[in-house]
Amino acid sequence: MRDVRFAYGEREVLRGIDLTVRRGQVVAIMGGSGCGKTTLLRLIGGQIRASSGRVEVDGRDVGEMGADALYAMRRRMGMLFQFGALFTDMSVFDNVAFPLREHTDLPASLVRDLVLMKLQAVGLRGAAALMPAELSGGMARRVALARAVALDPMLVLYDEPFAGLDPISLGIIGQLIRRLNDALGASTIMVTHDVHESLEIVDYVYFVSEGRIVAQGTPDEIRASSDPFVHQFVHAEADGPVPFHYPAAPMASLLEGGGA
Repeated sequence: MRDVRFAYGEREVLRGIDLTVRRGQVVAIMGGSGCGKTTLLRLIGGQIRASSGRVEVDGRDVGEMGADALYAMRRRMGMLFQFGALFTDMSVFDNVAFPLREHTDLPASLVRDLVLMKLQAVGLRGAAALMPAELSGGMARRVALARAVALDPMLVLYDEPFAGLDPISLGIIGQLIRRLNDALGASTIMVTHDVHESLEIVDYVYFVSEGRIVAQGTPDEIRASSDPFVHQFVHAEADGPVPFHYPAAPMASLLEGGGA
């Protein structure tokens, strides 16, 4: 991304974003709610177009692609949505098979083998016949991960992959993200609030605040950072550059009598 700006109507969300994700890297994008993190993923996937600047994927400007080129590019991407977003009326097997059936002409026997291989990679080959309603939250997220990498994408996008998971499931998903990225030789961009787990598996971190990159670095650099915003975020402090109190008149001025 090069000097990327984006606005919803008159509300500017991104104010000059510059970031780079290299082949083989797992990169986290962190920041407070509403700072524009998910908007970045939507720009990369071509769901929305930047107001200005360039969003390049594999050397091509996504904003200049026509419909056919954009769909072809998306077939080389995988997406893990927040909470998985499985098709509830399809079995685990059919959920993972869906992108293979939609985007390839592979025979059913090969689709079967590929689906079982992806489910084996996430530890759920034995759950192939189950329906999403029969899965725990962690299992559903793993099925969604298998679906996201079904086409061996060059780029995988994750929107809050750890949200709502118990500690065991969270650790499993984190390690799977790292292992699958390395096995595919892909690149991963992960929007997340989970500082501890993310810093264990990522290669680089970008912090977004008020539509700008305010800090960046390796996990070790982030842990050692003296930047006030990064320190507040990493250590979950209630007050700092991001204030606890929403702006308001002094409390004393609102109480009866007005005195302290």
